Amino acid sequence: MVKISFQPVAGQKSDKEEADGEAPAVLISQPHQQVSPVMKRSSLATLCCLTFTLLVFTCSLLYACVYIYTHYIIPQVPVQSEFRCHVMYDDAVMAPLRGTHSRARTHTHTHTHSHSLDEKVDIYLQDNYELISVPVPDFTNTHPAEIIHDFHRGLTAYHDITLDKCYVSELNSSVVMAPRNLWELLINVKRGSYLPQRYLVQEQMSVAARVADLRPLGPFISRLCSGKDTYRLRRHGNARRVQKRGVESCHRIRHFENTFVMETLICAPQ
Repeated sequence: MVKISFQPVAGQKSDKEEADGEAPAVLISQPHQQVSPVMKRSSLATLCCLTFTLLVFTCSLLYACVYIYTHYIIPQVPVQSEFRCHVMYDDAVMAPLRGTHSRARTHTHTHTHSHSLDEKVDIYLQDNYELISVPVPDFTNTHPAEIIHDFHRGLTAYHDITLDKCYVSELNSSVVMAPRNLWELLINVKRGSYLPQRYLVQEQMSVAARVADLRPLGPFISRLCSGKDTYRLRRHGNARRVQKRGVESCHRIRHFENTFVMETLICAPQ
């Protein structure tokens, strides 16, 4: 701001000057202090450059993340993995609990026979289910089967290929490993850093009501059991298995889905 004073005509004084003893002043803004259009354009150009730089940096960071995820993370966690397993085990039924297993080993009169189990395991991590295919075994007292463990619905389905029937039960998560855990186990077995246990664990099931509608079982089990007689299963303990064996007809399916081999005994009234 510049202060400009007006000098009065000689011999004359205004009333205000006489009263205040000083000349009146007027404040006028200097033109050079106004915002210039050139400065506005310069600020806008700077802002555009910063925005463009930020956009390029964000795109580069996004591309780097996609590259790392595609080339490093996805190969470690595939959507679907296929394994072919060959497991040796002893044909003596032992509980999976370490204490019970140790006590069972103390019985010197228990005779065991070594067997091998071959199966194909498909693990679908994204859909959270496992498909196990057990071909015809090297001994005649068990049946070949296809098994689905659907962790999303909490169900297990057994397709007995010999009988061409399907059996559905609640998924036993204390025995069946989740897809990610089973995938890591099989990776370690494949690398040779872990060997499965040689003992056999048995579970006994009884055939219950027939399933008329497969749709509530989910798409994976419905596809497996489509066109086949399908039944619900009830799980029982060893005591019932011993008592009812004489009045029930049972067949076995042996499969590998944990650190040990599982034998599923499916019994139906004669």
